[in-house]
Amino acid sequence: MTTTGFSPLLIARLLTKPSAVFQQLADSRPPAAEVFFKLAIWLGLLPPVFAYLGASRFGWNLGAIEPLFLPSPVLAGISFAYFLTLLFGFVTTALVSQWMATTYGARHSLGIHFAMITVVGAPLAVGSVIHLYPHVFLNVVVLVPALIWSMFLLYRGLPIVLRINPQRGMLMASALIAYLLVAAVSLLGLTVMLWGLGIGPRVGI
Repeated sequence: MTTTGFSPLLIARLLTKPSAVFQQLADSRPPAAEVFFKLAIWLGLLPPVFAYLGASRFGWNLGAIEPLFLPSPVLAGISFAYFLTLLFGFVTTALVSQWMATTYGARHSLGIHFAMITVVGAPLAVGSVIHLYPHVFLNVVVLVPALIWSMFLLYRGLPIVLRINPQRGMLMASALIAYLLVAAVSLLGLTVMLWGLGIGPRVGI
């Protein structure tokens, strides 16, 4: 088998038969371009599109008395930056996973790492539908369980997809999570720094 048969059905099966999805990936050799353009980029579009639609209609509710509304061009810019950040995170995570593969004796092709990161991140992309109503509390309530499901899929699926033993799979998955945590904190710090320098939307009253 040379491809994975990427489709929305593959993502839906994650809820009912995750092991079967991982075994399908393990038996495949997906081209990186196919994974990226047939599924990953479209999943990456979901959060910024939902965020733009929700913020346009309801504003951002950050727990204040009044929702925060921004002009449409500003929202479009933020959503586009959100999309680029997600794509950058996807590609760099797959590259880091590929780089780690040598250490852990895992499969090394970029396509299979693209496929694994796409499948693992799918619950977060689907859960981002809550951005249609951008209330901070509701988003946390929905996205935290989605994040837990993604972490579960990573720990369960990585050894199967990359064909390594469970012990090495657990170590590699933990190393990937550590990388993502460092990247998230770094991104947050960079955002705060840029905002402090006046680069970003004005939200003050």
